[in-house]
Amino acid sequence: MSEQAPEQLLHLVFGGELSELDDVDFKDLEKLDIVGIFPNYATAYDAWRNAAQRTVDNAQMRYFVVHIHKLLDPGDEPEHDLEKS
Repeated sequence: MSEQAPEQLLHLVFGGELSELDDVDFKDLEKLDIVGIFPNYATAYDAWRNAAQRTVDNAQMRYFVVHIHKLLDPGDEPEHDLEKS
């Protein structure tokens, strides 16, 4: 019997310092902290929590989890008319 590998549901964890607390606009895109890409939400969440705890003293620093697996499915992409662009 062959064991199936668990389904990869890739998640990106990144963060940076925001320009304002009520918006997601980064002060400096060159200084974004790319924590990593993780195979599932649980490990991504742990990485997010660790990064957020390291920067808890900076109220403008925010970290995010992006569900990359949802962006990779071409069946979910809207059709674009590139000839009109």
